[in-house]
Formats: sequence, structure tokens, C-alpha cells
Amino acid sequence: MTADSTISPHVPAAGADYAATASAAYRAALEVIESVEPRIAAATRKELADQRDSLKLIASENYASPAVLLTMGTWLSDKYAEGTIGHRFYAGCQNVDTVESVAAEHARELFGAPYAYAQPHSGIDANLVAFWAILATRVESPALVDAGVKGVNDLSEAEWERLRARLGSQRLLGMSLDAGGHLTHGFRPNISGKMFHQRSYGTHPETGLIDYDAVRAAAREFKPLILVAGYSAYPRRVNFATMREIADEVGATLMVDMAHFAGLVAGKVFTGDEDPVPHAHVTTTTTHKSLRGPRGGLVLATEEYAPAVDKGCPMVLGGPLSHVMAAKAVALAEARQPSFQAYAQRITDNAKAFAEGLLKRGARLVTGGTDNHLVLLDVQTFGLTGRQAESALLDAGVVTNRNSIPNDPNGAWYSSGIRFGTPALTTRGFGPAEFDRVAELVVDVLTNTTAEAGTAGPSKAKYKLADGTADRVHAASAELLAANPLYPGLTL
Repeated sequence: MTADSTISPHVPAAGADYAATASAAYRAALEVIESVEPRIAAATRKELADQRDSLKLIASENYASPAVLLTMGTWLSDKYAEGTIGHRFYAGCQNVDTVESVAAEHARELFGAPYAYAQPHSGIDANLVAFWAILATRVESPALVDAGVKGVNDLSEAEWERLRARLGSQRLLGMSLDAGGHLTHGFRPNISGKMFHQRSYGTHPETGLIDYDAVRAAAREFKPLILVAGYSAYPRRVNFATMREIADEVGATLMVDMAHFAGLVAGKVFTGDEDPVPHAHVTTTTTHKSLRGPRGGLVLATEEYAPAVDKGCPMVLGGPLSHVMAAKAVALAEARQPSFQAYAQRITDNAKAFAEGLLKRGARLVTGGTDNHLVLLDVQTFGLTGRQAESALLDAGVVTNRNSIPNDPNGAWYSSGIRFGTPALTTRGFGPAEFDRVAELVVDVLTNTTAEAGTAGPSKAKYKLADGTADRVHAASAELLAANPLYPGLTL
């Protein structure tokens, strides 16, 4: 076993005692579940087996620790707690207040933020809270002051209609989906593209890198209320100091979505101009992905925006998931340990090793490499679409996701890229040598996959994997996985 207790929370210093305790807890829980609905218990056991037996390279997935996972399965789930700390719409929320306070405290200390909000159920929810907090601070509050009233309920019908028109006509400038942005950064089918008059910035057509002069020119011409930075499929770092300069120049609020790379910020891999928190007015994130916590979201904000963010429930959120907030607190406590910094650094070291392994075997990477946690592979050089490549890799036990690349000729559904991420396998203990071997296996699969025709000509989905390839890659993967077990010592 190469898993290192200084990197992974799944192999703590307690070792065998910890594993035995966790095993007993999960066996007992599954027995209780099985007594009510055996199919759910069986699916849960099967999910662990599947995750143990596959090379998880999805950039947005990770493995939470047993402590985080167990925290979610408690009676905190039973409590309604709409509102916020000390100001709930239900009685008996003192323990939820404690949970939310601890989660927010850890988030503030970990990221160096003046204010943290732990209620969002997901990254999209966190972005919705951020958008409406910015609108409330920049548009609604000034309108109420101008009208000489205290709240929207005090407005006349005519004043309310004017305010609604203003709220619905604001401008947002975000990274385009094919350049690496997220669907919540103004993609029209998403609510963000419907809430705002939206425009996108892309990347340089030759390098694939953010062209800050082009972003500045777009901001000057468009004059957005919100400038969104951050990404879900951009394999490079961002200069957030420059993005703040651009925002300030045009009077925009800088909002950064760091959902993908929050673990690299928490682990002090991204510092200075690459750390978004000191530069953004509002920063959002998920708590899973590279942060290695439960599925959920966070919003960090300056004091100016904190009062509006604090009204996320009931503004756009329903009742907080108190059990998940508790798990966020546990995960954030883990991320404040020195071992997490070693883990974060290893994520990027492994991504570079994986990228180099692909490049030396003839693959083409968007931007030519990586300096964060993800790698974006252009599979057109293999004669495939992203959907064909994703399916062939899955047949061989390599779990990825297809992804658009800049100016993608196949669109967002079929795509021309595969996005890889290193956080999950790094949690298992993989190092640069293992990732070089994984790169070899990926290229093996793709070079032995051919596109097939459909009933009406060339198909973007049909493919054929050469005989023996899947078995060969499965066998090689099994050796790597056995040497780096998931939840070592945990038995069900």
C-alpha cells in the first residue's frame, strides 16, 4: 500500500483501530437499512465496490473521509431551520446554530474570508445566492433608499414594477462554456443566462489561455454589473488580481466561482494573485471536488455583501440541510490540518505528471498542459468524439467525463474533449509514477477505439473497442488500485 497518512484522511494515524471502528459503524448502518429496504443496502455496498474497482478521473469527484460521511447520517437531518444563525423561523434550533457557526468559522479561517455562509445545498445554489446578493446590494438597496422606504413590501406597485425591471436587466460577463466556464456563468439554458443580459469571454484562439486584454476590452464595451471568474474545465491558473482590476475599472462586482479548485486554495497551492478570496467581492465554491467534503456549497463574501448573502434562506434557498452543514464543518476541519496542504500540492504534481504522460504518447492537450488539478484532452486526434471516448474508457474501467473544448465542432453534448482530474486518485495515494501509467492506459484505450457509422451515416456516439483492450486495461488498473486501496481496512 502506498497511501500516505499525511495526505489521506482515510488512513489516519490511528490506523487499524480507526478502520475497525468505521467498519463496525457502516456494517451496523447497512444492517438497519437492509431491514427496511434491502435493495438500497445492496446498491450502497455495490457503489463502494464499483468505486474501489475503477480509476476515478472525474475532476469534480473525490472520496470523503468516513468521518465526513458518517456525519451526514444523523438526526440533524430531521430539524427544520429556515433563517440563519440566531434568527430562525422555527423554535429549537440551538444545535443547528452551533453546527452552522462551526462550519462558518472553519470556512472563514481556512480561506481568510471576512464572512462565510454554509447553507447552500450545491454549487449552483451557492451561485444563485451570490447573484441575488449582488443584485440586492447593488440594485435593490439603492432603489429602496431612493424611494425612501425600508423594504420591498413598502414599495408602491409602480415602484415595485420599476425595481423588477431593473433587477431583470442587469449585465453579467462570464467565461464561455467551451472555453472552460461553467453553465452557471451565463449559459443561456441555465437560470443564470435567463436572469441576466449575458455575454461571454473566451480564450486566445492559439494558446487556449485567458486573454486578459480581451477580457478588459469586453468589460469596457459591455459594462457588466457582475464579472464572473473561475472555471470548470480550464487547465490553468487565473490571475484574480488582474480580474479585480478589470472589475473595478468598469464598476463591476467580481464574483469568483472556485468550486473546482477550492482545495488548492485551502491547501495554499494557489496564493497571492492566484488566490481569489482576497480579490473577489464574493466567492462561491462546492465542498466536494478538490475540497474533499460532502456534496454542498459555500459562499464567502466581503462585509459589504455579507448582509444580503446571509438572507440566502429564504431568498433562494429552502430549509438548510443541517446534517450536511455538520459534515461541511468536519471536512473543513480536516482541510485546516497541515496534511491537507501536502495533499493539495500532490494533486497538482500528479496532474502535471499525467499531462506529461499523455503528451509524450502523442496526445493533444488544450493549452498544452496543466498547472492545476485538471487535464483537458482533445480526442479528435484519435478520430473520436468525446462521447465515444468517454464510453470506451468506461468499458475499460476508466471513469471520466466528456467535455467541450474551445470552438468545439461537436457541441456540448457529444463534445470533442475528455476532462480528467487528479484529486480522487491522489486521495487513494497515487503519485506521479502511477499517473504516468494511467496516461499509458488511457492512450491504449483511445488508440484501440474506432468510430463506427450509424444508420444514417457517421455516428458521434457509436464506437468499437478492439478485442482484448478492455481486459488488458482492467488487469493493469487492478494492480494500481490494489496497491492504493480505497478506504483501506474498511470491511462491510
